[in-house]
Amino acid sequence: MRTVSVDDHLKESLKDPYFKELYQLQEQKYEVVKHIIAYRIKHKLNQSALAKRAGVTQQHISKVESGEFSNIATLEKILLFIGYTIRVEAVPLSQKAKQEIEKLVHSKKRMQVA
Repeated sequence: MRTVSVDDHLKESLKDPYFKELYQLQEQKYEVVKHIIAYRIKHKLNQSALAKRAGVTQQHISKVESGEFSNIATLEKILLFIGYTIRVEAVPLSQKAKQEIEKLVHSKKRMQVA
């Protein structure tokens, strides 16, 4: 059995356009999370204290810090409190990436039917 390093596996996985788009989205989320955690550390706040000051629940802070951005309004509230804002932008995929993703989605649907 061949052993593959994490870096090699990631390099190979990033050749898949669908994986690459999801990976880049996660990287962007972590950049946002870094600002929130850095603010908490700088101001010596735990999640509960930040939540109270920002007007959200501790659970919301926890979810955002773990990369769950399912509620953009809550994320925006937290970021505004710490001096940031959020910019949401829909960016078109390259034609090649779009075609590869469509093939992947189509093949997964066929596998689910089988």
